[in-house]
Amino acid sequence: METSPAVPEPARSAGSTREVVLTFLRLGVIAFGGPAAHIALMREELVRRKQWVSDERFVDLMGATNLIPGPNSTELAIHLGHDRARWRGLVAAGVCFIVPAALMVGALAWAYVRYGRTPAVEGLLYGIVPVVLAIIVWAVVPLTRTAVKGWWGWLLALAALGAYLAGVPELLVLAAGAVAGALRHGAVDAATRWRTQGPGALAFPLVAPVIAGRPGSEDLTTLFWTILKIGSVLYGSGYVLLAFLEGDFVDRLGWLTQQQLLDAVSIGQVTPGPVFTTATFVGYLVAGFWGAVLATVAIFLPSFVFVGLLTRLTGWLRSRAWTSSLLDAVNAVSLALMVGVALQLARGALTDVLTVTLLAAGLVALWRTRLNSAWLIGGGAVVGVVHQFAG
Repeated sequence: METSPAVPEPARSAGSTREVVLTFLRLGVIAFGGPAAHIALMREELVRRKQWVSDERFVDLMGATNLIPGPNSTELAIHLGHDRARWRGLVAAGVCFIVPAALMVGALAWAYVRYGRTPAVEGLLYGIVPVVLAIIVWAVVPLTRTAVKGWWGWLLALAALGAYLAGVPELLVLAAGAVAGALRHGAVDAATRWRTQGPGALAFPLVAPVIAGRPGSEDLTTLFWTILKIGSVLYGSGYVLLAFLEGDFVDRLGWLTQQQLLDAVSIGQVTPGPVFTTATFVGYLVAGFWGAVLATVAIFLPSFVFVGLLTRLTGWLRSRAWTSSLLDAVNAVSLALMVGVALQLARGALTDVLTVTLLAAGLVALWRTRLNSAWLIGGGAVVGVVHQFAG
C-alpha cells in the first residue's frame, strides 16, 4: 500500500509567533457554534486565506486530535500553532484561543451569581448561527475531497454519519472507524500476500492497535484535581462533559445543583470558543475568581500535554502503511461527524426565511470574496440584534 511521506514542517519567519497570537485571539472571539464550527473557521482562515497548511495536513491534524482525550477543536488550534511556530506557537495558539472565551464565561458567571441570571444572547445567536453554518458547509465540501478516499472511504463516512444521527456516541463511532481502518489494511495486506506468496503467507501475527459557603484551600485543591481528572480522560462533546461534571460536582461533592450545572453548560455552548470553558463557570460558582482560574487551567492543561506528545507522532502515523490506513479512516469518520453536527445545527438554526437568507448570503460571500470570517459573523450578529429589537 502506497503511503504519503510525513509532511515537512513549514518555514517560519521571525514574526510567526506574533501571527499565531493575533490569529488565534481573533478566532477565540468569533468562534461560535461548537467544535465543528471552530474547525471550519480554522480551515477558512489558515488553509484558504493564510495558506499556513495544506488541506491534506489540516485533515491529518484534525483526525489525529480525535485520537486523544480533550476538546478536539482546541487541540487542533494548539497543533496548528506548533506547525507555525514550534513550541512557542503551541502555547500561544492554545492560550489565545481559550482566553477570550474564558473571560466571557467568567463575566457571565459573575452576572449569574450577582443577579441570578445571565444577559440574554438569543438575538446574537439568531443571526450568528446561520452564518457559522455557512462556514461549516463551505469547509466540508473541499475537505471531503481530501479526507474521503475511494469507495471504501465513502462507505465508511456514510456509515459513520448514519450511526451518529441514530444516536451512537461519537467516541464509539470514532473507535469503530479506527478499527475498520486497521482491519482493512490487514485484509488488503493479506490478499496481496495470498496473490503473491500463497496461503502460507497468512501465518503472520495479528496486531491490534489501541489508541486507545465558600470553600477553603483544601476545596480549591479538590476543585483543581477533579477538573484536571476530567480534562485528562474526557472524549466527546459538551454533553459528555455534562455527565462527568454531574457525577463529581452534583452527586459526589454536592457543590452544585442540577440547575446550576445545566446553566453552566448552556453558557459554555452559547459563548464563542471551546465548550469546555463550562469549567470556568463551574469554578466561579464553586470558589469565585480563583476557582474560575484554577478550573480553566485544569480542564485545558492535559490538552497541551497530549498535543505536545502528538506533534511527534502525526508524521509517523502517516508514514506507515497500517497507521496511515487507520488515520484515513479516522479522517473520514471525523468529517462525517462534522456533517452530522452541521445537520443538527441546521435543524435548530434555520427557523424562518431570514435565517435561510443569512445562510445563503454567507455561502455567496465565501464563494465570491475573501472576506475575513470575523466580518461575516459580525454582520450576522448585527442582523440578529436588529431582529430581536424589531420583534
